[in-house]
Amino acid sequence: MDLRYTPEEQKFRRELASWLASEVPTYGTPPSVHDWPARRIYDTGWQKKLFDAGYAGINWPKEFGGRDATLIEQLIYFEEIAKANAPYVGCNFVGVLHGGPTIMAEGTPAQKTKHIRNIISGAEVWCQGFSEPVAGSDLAGLQTKAVRDGDHYVVNGHKIWTTFAQIADYCELLVRTDPTAPKHKGISWLIMPMNLPGIDIRPLPTLEGEGEFSEVFLENVRIPVENLVGKENDGWRVTNVTLRFERGTAFASEMINLQAFVRGLVKLAQKVTSDGASAWEDKALRRELGHLSGELESLWAMVKLSVCEAKESGVPGVGASAVKLYYSELYQKITELGLRLLGRAGLSRSDVAGLPAQYLLNRHLNSLSISIAAGTSQIQKNIIGERILGQAKDPVPARA
Repeated sequence: MDLRYTPEEQKFRRELASWLASEVPTYGTPPSVHDWPARRIYDTGWQKKLFDAGYAGINWPKEFGGRDATLIEQLIYFEEIAKANAPYVGCNFVGVLHGGPTIMAEGTPAQKTKHIRNIISGAEVWCQGFSEPVAGSDLAGLQTKAVRDGDHYVVNGHKIWTTFAQIADYCELLVRTDPTAPKHKGISWLIMPMNLPGIDIRPLPTLEGEGEFSEVFLENVRIPVENLVGKENDGWRVTNVTLRFERGTAFASEMINLQAFVRGLVKLAQKVTSDGASAWEDKALRRELGHLSGELESLWAMVKLSVCEAKESGVPGVGASAVKLYYSELYQKITELGLRLLGRAGLSRSDVAGLPAQYLLNRHLNSLSISIAAGTSQIQKNIIGERILGQAKDPVPARA
């Protein structure tokens, strides 16, 4: 793996940085986190601006509106987006970062034609219907059923933590199509239009005070069979393609933002005082911040390795689980340090004495959810142990 950038990649960086410098300042500030219609307009508007400039889906084929750029250029894109403090992908997250790539890898020609260009241009917003209340971290234990009825699947079940469901046009939905098969064998991956009868969406408020997650109840929802991605009962394999995209580079821009976050902690340490001295004068604190900066550099190198693997195989490898696990734990360590620096001010949801208490507390609360989103840390450790290190699976207890 060569971590150096080529002259062509450096040229791409300069062009992108120049475009961002002219476009970001004029786009405006994001709306309230509670105004979902406005957030959709804001996020999809930025997505359309990227698309028109040739910076949306930059590593996707040109036939679908992409740039056909290298995956390394995609990492450069994430770096420059973060540096420019450009709008985040927002409600386009599910479609752009793993739904769209999954359809490109596994979808039919008709599915690709219908959805890919709309996803990267911001015309379609997607949500993810994977998790269920009774399955917990055991995604393959899902119980939402889909029964074939002519040209449709009739779906009944209950999904939870469905991100952006209240403003989504489509859902990447996991269903059980063969209840008699072993749990990993009877699953299918469906594209569900969110305007179908029988869909009941109930937003779930989080500790951060936002409502990006929802419960989704499905009662006799009829989904056309043509919306099946991959083969019937082969959804677990398709799902693992989705999850590798989600775990590999979907958090890449957030990883870059963490580097800026640590630089902000340095400034905060120089401002916070205790017993007449600034926190920055503590050698142990400076050492800890240095170690965290080094770990972030290591994490970014792991992302590059994962991207190089994807470049060879066409999809991210199981090493994406190592990236996701490392990122989750490092994120929490960094935000915990931020709260330690704030001291008692870290208990407030509002800024105190000019200290960014609200921002740091919200980031810490968000870091707790990251160890669950896209597969819990425990699941990632199992994948790493079994599929990367070759360790034996835990024996199944014998039934009495």
